[in-house]
Parts: sequence; structure tokens; C-alpha cells
Amino acid sequence: MAHRNLNDDVEFLRSFRELIPTTNYDPYRPFIAKFFATPCKESDVKNMFAPGLPYCLAVSSTTSGKAPKTFPIYRPAPHLLHHPLYLSLRHSEGSTLSPSSLSFGQALKLDFDSDGGHSSKVLPVCSVTVGFLRMQMNWHIEDDGDRIDLWVPGKTDPYAISLVKSYRAFFVLNALFALADRRVTTIRFLFASVFVNFLQYVEDEWLLLVDCIEKGTIPDMEKIDHLREPLEKHFTPNPLRATELREIGPPGIQGWAVRVWPDLKKFIGITGGPAAASVPKVTHVLGPSVVMQSPCYGSSECYIAVPYFNGDPNTDFKVVPVDGVTEFLDVNSNEPLERVLSAWELVTGGHYEPVLTTRNGLWRYRIGDVVTVKGFAPDDGLPVINYLHRRDGSLGLAYGSICTESQLTNAIVSASKRWIGQIIDFTVVADDRDTPVTYGYLVEIGGEIGKNAKMATQQTFEDLMKNDEYHMAFWQGRARKPTIRLVERGTFTEYRRQKCEKTNISMGQVKVPIVLFDVTFKEWLMQKVIVEL
Repeated sequence: MAHRNLNDDVEFLRSFRELIPTTNYDPYRPFIAKFFATPCKESDVKNMFAPGLPYCLAVSSTTSGKAPKTFPIYRPAPHLLHHPLYLSLRHSEGSTLSPSSLSFGQALKLDFDSDGGHSSKVLPVCSVTVGFLRMQMNWHIEDDGDRIDLWVPGKTDPYAISLVKSYRAFFVLNALFALADRRVTTIRFLFASVFVNFLQYVEDEWLLLVDCIEKGTIPDMEKIDHLREPLEKHFTPNPLRATELREIGPPGIQGWAVRVWPDLKKFIGITGGPAAASVPKVTHVLGPSVVMQSPCYGSSECYIAVPYFNGDPNTDFKVVPVDGVTEFLDVNSNEPLERVLSAWELVTGGHYEPVLTTRNGLWRYRIGDVVTVKGFAPDDGLPVINYLHRRDGSLGLAYGSICTESQLTNAIVSASKRWIGQIIDFTVVADDRDTPVTYGYLVEIGGEIGKNAKMATQQTFEDLMKNDEYHMAFWQGRARKPTIRLVERGTFTEYRRQKCEKTNISMGQVKVPIVLFDVTFKEWLMQKVIVEL
């Protein structure tokens, strides 16, 4: 590349596509490891992925049994920093309920040696959302101790809650301050399923929360003693609000959220992929007047697309070349060598895997998602896409049948809605209690189990039979019907808590995988089963 004519765009693109291969995480792993070396010297990491030093290291939200991935995030140009793609907290009238912790999981020390002597710099290790939020407010990790009394304008929660290390205490305290604030206009969670997690804590602790609001007290909770004083500074008795909340009652009725927060207009959160099963519960609690939209489409590696408001802002995203350049692999191609396509080579209805070249130093990086092209925006011709599923997330069973994540999700969501009850969350494991191995659903529901819940297994089976591979394997005797087992209430909330503590990723970033490969968690979930349908 260095010997080509970089001023000729056509020649540069041709050279780029010919000479740069697609990559995965493995080639970057030894370079990222240098940030975690002891000691970490500036000379070893400066200008490594991009010019200068990163602002933070972003941790991916892992869904498998593998360790989270880490990526350096560099400060973008000033005019890009407040692009809608990066804005975690957009301005809104009133307050925003957005319990995304502003704290970090780890701090890495970089040692500097120069003519002026020895110095050091600290890099936070956090979610990419937290990284950009801190970046937009120009926060430096060295000054975090001075912010303990801070309340970020427009948020329902004071900064001190970000420093809470207990999973339960984090959500209960966020609920306490949010319920006390009648002015909420926007609710924002990274995943809709985490909002359902939040609602479970509200329901479980309702009497305590309302009592604390009435008296202006912070409840006794684990691991918050050092934060009690700054929290109490921001919390005063509000008996009128407590009376109002008692009249409304805990979450349950349709439109509960609008009764609690009369000015609520918008819910922002990912409602596809692993979060799709929670959507019926979320829409029930919000009611029909609240508009729902996704924040964006992307990953810890790169933000890829923004909600497309001329379509469905929950599922439609327009690809924008801001955080990086997105190319695509045709996942249905029969060519022996996968050919990387540019945006103008896509076709409506095609299924593709995004390939990213980012300003943070990743080159033609494959993220493993599968998206479909819905069309092209008429104003600029950029692709409008829908997320489908993970390319490598399917549970390939012994007989070779592969149902995609979206097929597995759609089947159980449809069956639950008709037969089982209001689904809270689910995952799929390999059910090897009999031969051949089959898809084993583990499902948590809210409320009563439907009278004809056992019919759900047959409907799920019929939906999965629409997959040609599964259909053929079944009639050849190499597959059997899926199984559905219900787990006790709160199982997936506890899963998130354990996963968060195990991986040290942001509390609002943990998602339940559609397909679970982790043997330890599978064994733990088996202990939570209460009935098989």
C-alpha cells in the first residue's frame, strides 16, 4: 500500500481491496496485550493502532463462554465527537432514566520517560458507551475522586451510583432516584432486556422504595457505606410523591411507566437479537403512547449505523461512514473465496456480514453479525439494514442441523405469546438427555403459566421445521423435537449479576445469549428448572 499512489482514490481503493485481507481478533491480540503488561511503557503502545494514545480501552459485552475482547478507543476529531452516532445521552426536556454506569472496571497505568523526568497516565477500561460519554464530558480518570458529589444534568441518578459495585444495589438505587423524579421524559437502556431486569427489582423492592422516598432515606444495602453521604445529599423526603406511587402500585398494569412518569415520551434501547424476547413485556409496561427506538447499530469495535426514521427506528438502520468504513461479505455466496463487497454492490434482500475498517486501527475486521439489506436511503443512497443474528451463534447439533439465532428466537417468542405467558428472557442449550441432541429452551416468564402451555413445544417445533436442514434431519431420524423447560423467577437477573462479576463488564451491558455454550452456567441453569412443558 505504501508504494501505491495514495492521491488517486480509484487506485487506492483497488489496492486496498486487493492487498488487505479480512481479519479477526487473533492478529490484534498480542498488540492489545501490551496495554496490560507490567510495566506498560508509553513507547510500547503509542501510535500502535492509531496516532497517539487511546482515550480508553473498550470491553465487549460477551455472550459466550469466551473472555471479553478489548479494543483501544481513540478520541475522534472534535466535530465528530457530538455526532448522533456517539451521543449516549442526547439532550431532552425533563430527565433521562439511563442507568449506564460512568465508572470503569479497571485502570491501566502507562509510564512515561522523557527529558523532563518520569510521569504516568491512567487509561480506563470500560464499555464503549461509558468511554464516549466520559469523553464528551472531557473527564479524566485522575479527577474521578472529585466528582463524588456530582449530579450530571438531565439524569435521574447522581454520579455516586456509578461507583456502586453491587449489582443489586446499583439497580435498586437507580430505581429509587428514578421513582422519586416525576419529570422523566426518556428511558434509555442499552438492551430492552436489562430494562425488564430493572423492573423486576422495582417490583421486588416496591414497598422499600416508596417508604424511602417518603422519608428521604437511602436503604441499607451491600457495598455502599462509602457512598451513603454523597447519596443522602441528593435525596430529600417527598411524602406527596410516595402517596402518588402507592396509588399507582408496582409494575404490572399496561402503561404503568406513563402513570409513574406522566411526561414520558421515548424509550431508547436495543430490541433485537438477545433482547427481542423482552419486547412484549417492555411494550406492556410502557403503553402505546411511548415511542420506542434503538440507539444505533454497532459493536465495541465500531459504530456502524444510526436509526432510520423513515422506516422502523427499532429495527431499521442506515449505514454511516463516521466511525469507520463498512464493507460486506455475502453469507450466501457459493464462491470458494469470499469476496468483500462495497455498499454500492449490495442488493436488497441480501444477507451480509459487515467487515469494518475503523479509525481505531482495525483493518477489514469481521464482526460475525449477519444483516439483511432492506433498501437504500433515497437522499444519499446509503444501505438501510436490519440485524438478523450472529453468523457463528447457531447451535450446530450432532446431526448437522443449524437453526439461526433469529429462527430460535422467533419460534419461542411466538409460542410464549400464544401458549406459555409473558416471556421475560430465555436461552437455548444443547439438550443431550436423549439422543439425538436437540434444542433445549430454558425460559423465564412473568405471571401465571398458560393453561395450555404444553402446546408451546409443538408450535416451536413446527416453526423450526421451516428450516430446511432441520426439517430434513428430523425426517431422516437424525433430529428430534425441541424441549422447553421453565426456570424460576429471577433466574436471568441472577445470571446477569454473576456474569457481570465474573467478567467485570458494565452492569447495563450484560446480555443473556440466545445460544449458551458455557458449561458452568448451563449446569447452574439446570438447577433453576421448575417444570418441563
